[in-house]
Amino acid sequence: MEIKASRGVELVKEKPNSPEEFFNRSELIYEDKGREHNFSLLYLRYFDEKLHEFTPFKENPIMVFGENEIMLKDLAAFIALVKNPGYKHKRKVYINEYEEYKELFAGVNWEAVQQAFLKINDGKGFDMESTLEFIHA
Repeated sequence: MEIKASRGVELVKEKPNSPEEFFNRSELIYEDKGREHNFSLLYLRYFDEKLHEFTPFKENPIMVFGENEIMLKDLAAFIALVKNPGYKHKRKVYINEYEEYKELFAGVNWEAVQQAFLKINDGKGFDMESTLEFIHA
């Protein structure tokens, strides 16, 4: 599986009664078996304010490559797919429970994630042969 791009967006209110401004969407574009796929993780933006509780980072941005800043929302879908390979068969996942979101980041090998995002950030893509390299045993 080749990871082509990963990015996060803060949703904005499109309708007056919409709660969209409270959510982030993390998007992952990857190629698997010759087909391009999109995967989105939608979650409450509030969770990113507590990133110090479930990651080794105190605040966003969590990685900086030159002038490019990587926020947690930019890689949340990547982590979700790594931790839950069954998500390859889904287009969207919604998480509204803090403990469920927090669990996504438990045992993550941040050094491996940083190496992957260095390649993704350079526009080269990242060939992920196994998800195991991103998880501490």
